[in-house]
Amino acid sequence: MSLVPSIVATLIPSQFFVFTLSNPLTHDCYLRGPLLRIAVLDSPKPPSGNDVPTVAAMIVPAHRESDWIFSTESGQSHLLHSNPDVSRLVLIGNLPPGDFVSSIYVRPPANLAARREKEKLEMELGPLLIALHPQVCFGIGMLEPRFLTYEDTVVFRVTICTGTGPIVGEFLVEDVEVETEHGGRKDFRRRLRFKRMPNLIQSEVRLIPSLVTDGWMNDLNLDLFSLKKMNDVKFEVDPRVLIPTYLNAMVSGIFLIVTPLDRRAQLEIVPRALCLGVGGGSLLHFLNAQLGFHVVGVESDGLLLDVAQPRFGLRVGDRMNIFHEDAAGLLEVVSCGLSQQRTDGLAGCLRSKFDVVMVDLDASDARFGNVCPPTNFFTKPVLLAAKLVLHDHGVFVMNVVVVNDEIYSALVLELKTVFYKVFQMVVRDQENYILVATLSPLARHEPCTAFSIRMRLREAVSREYIGSIKEV
Repeated sequence: MSLVPSIVATLIPSQFFVFTLSNPLTHDCYLRGPLLRIAVLDSPKPPSGNDVPTVAAMIVPAHRESDWIFSTESGQSHLLHSNPDVSRLVLIGNLPPGDFVSSIYVRPPANLAARREKEKLEMELGPLLIALHPQVCFGIGMLEPRFLTYEDTVVFRVTICTGTGPIVGEFLVEDVEVETEHGGRKDFRRRLRFKRMPNLIQSEVRLIPSLVTDGWMNDLNLDLFSLKKMNDVKFEVDPRVLIPTYLNAMVSGIFLIVTPLDRRAQLEIVPRALCLGVGGGSLLHFLNAQLGFHVVGVESDGLLLDVAQPRFGLRVGDRMNIFHEDAAGLLEVVSCGLSQQRTDGLAGCLRSKFDVVMVDLDASDARFGNVCPPTNFFTKPVLLAAKLVLHDHGVFVMNVVVVNDEIYSALVLELKTVFYKVFQMVVRDQENYILVATLSPLARHEPCTAFSIRMRLREAVSREYIGSIKEV
């Protein structure tokens, strides 16, 4: 696409356009192609009052041109949302190579030479950024080009498989090495990401390297890039530890009902959890293996289930049942009493009530203001249906990511009309809220044994989240 000046001249809420430009750079750097890709996105919210719009640019990191974070409107929208004072965000980078499947990223060294190259790049690209300001910015003095820097913890990344699910759309599974403290043990992980929301990690598990021959490997502390080149090294996932901080917060919500759970455990009653949204299955595996729950998982996209088993170690077995079903539709069937007419395995699982219902579902289109859960989980009929499948002592836990406070407040209000009390946790360094709703007053804590659910919870999840549960 070529640039149309009239498009640049005016800020239009959520306007997005991409064009190519002959490379104007005069020095040797990683932006060395004959053409540059320029992507421009305007904020959905216009500047307030007489405020002058703020325009900023971000140079796409080397070898990440094909990363959905930088190559899609949804990824750029999330970057813009992370900088709420910016009215227009411009991404400048090489043209993506087009071969996303073999995408490999190795973070370049952060040394003095790299910093100087970045400064030189920004100086040479400054006139381009000035030209991409809307007309209203001119005539108020000298414009200063503003550049933002994208930072994350990824040191190395390689895409190991991609697919397109009928519900979630395009997705990928990638192996990454993330930063550790200086001299610390290398940290390898496997991640699941969706193209429609590439900045959010849908599932993440620890990755353990071992030798193919005997399953044992000396702790050489090699980086992932080196290990991937070794033919006698294989990788296994370890789902016993919850890596995503928001999942730790979700599990912490169970702490509100540990007293009735431990009382029932003394009667040899196994606690039951209904997980709406499976992804890679790390939450389900943790509840089953670490806390002893009988887990029923429901996932709307069957292709994700096919990927989760070989790539993330998801296993159906003892007290672990997984079903391909639409979560919201399932709850509506329950609310109408139609589940009693079904004779399949899921119907059998639904005939007994649950101690916990956990919702970790993303919305199909974040432009409506909510990233997760889907909009139908903001409605009273679905929430009432979730209440129906819970024991009186049960708890309803929901992962919530929204882009404005009004939507969040509306959801909290709806929960309050359905449940007895509503609590929340705010996940540090992320945009997640965890909402926890109870059906009855909280029971007093009682003395517990070393194998009680209370003790296992304290050992398995951060006390930071247990202590941060606050009534809304």
